[in-house]
Amino acid sequence: MEALGIQFSPINALNLAQRARNWNRLPVSALVPISACSSFSNFKIRRNCRGGAKMQVVEEEYEVKQLRDMAAARKRWEALVRDGKVKVLTPREAGYVIQLSNKTLVDVRPSTERKKAWVKGSTWIPIFDVDERLDAGTISRKITDFMMGGWWSGIPTLSYDKQFLSKVEEKFPKDTDLIVACQKGLRSLAACELLHNAGYENLFWVEGGLEAAEEEDLEREGPQPFKLAGIGGLSEFLGWTDQQRAAAAKEGWGYRLVFSARLVGLFLVVDALFLGAQQVGHYLQDLRSN
Repeated sequence: MEALGIQFSPINALNLAQRARNWNRLPVSALVPISACSSFSNFKIRRNCRGGAKMQVVEEEYEVKQLRDMAAARKRWEALVRDGKVKVLTPREAGYVIQLSNKTLVDVRPSTERKKAWVKGSTWIPIFDVDERLDAGTISRKITDFMMGGWWSGIPTLSYDKQFLSKVEEKFPKDTDLIVACQKGLRSLAACELLHNAGYENLFWVEGGLEAAEEEDLEREGPQPFKLAGIGGLSEFLGWTDQQRAAAAKEGWGYRLVFSARLVGLFLVVDALFLGAQQVGHYLQDLRSN
């Protein structure tokens, strides 16, 4: 922060053990695309005619490799912060820096999060974005991601943008002060590692990501608050995310009634589909008996 003309706040003196505990509270799913981006391209689902046993073994081996990659990545990131190669900013500090020194924030979030809310004047260069390919491997990944919780969380299948570094280098020289942010603070730290290895020395990481920002911390554009930009799926529709529960505590009963009505409506739809399926079953039975 001294390079930017602002004094560090006490939160930037947090020891690494405390910061590690903060990272441990974040969902593992947020880390998977970072640590496994190279593995995804080499991962192939193997099937045989005798069933899914072999496929299950492959998936378990893949999950173990993911955990190892994540642990190694976190150690590298801790070293970057500990050695001062990446400076730490809170969202509020980042807002001050942008206002007082006219620095640009680099938003590395995927398009699904960016389109909901973004910092005014920020530069969008995603390190991971929604994978739009339709080859067999990608479709298999999309199905797996959906079945493993994507239907609930709304998190899409992401892929690493191989042009990320070149896109940054096109816009910013190596001596630029770069403030890097994502939704939860994990992918932005991975981006900081890539940028540091590419020769960028003045890197500032927004700890906790934009989700940790209060509305007054950063000048926002977009239809939703920063805290709600990373949610989706059925959990968002029903209002069952931590972010929405926190918002409901502030907004009161009116906010809660909206999602209660959605839950009731969902039950009615499921009940109607069940009754309809029963009627179709009876009709088919009658056809067979006749």
